[in-house]
Amino acid sequence: MTVKRAAEIEGRTMTDFVVHALQMAATKTIAQADHVRLSVVNQEAFANALIEPAKPNAALKRAFKKANKLLAA
Repeated sequence: MTVKRAAEIEGRTMTDFVVHALQMAATKTIAQADHVRLSVVNQEAFANALIEPAKPNAALKRAFKKANKLLAA
């Protein structure tokens, strides 16, 4: 039996091997679901930033002035 052989290779009982495999599969499934969910959230945040960009703050305005001076020289 494949499961028995795999458990022997890892030095585990069959029960321990199966429980460990189930935990790993569950962890992977949850991580993939979270990744997809976060991707949708990030897409929405990006779209909202394009639709309603934040107003430039003082630091950004200074950076643009400095960049314009450097490019004009």
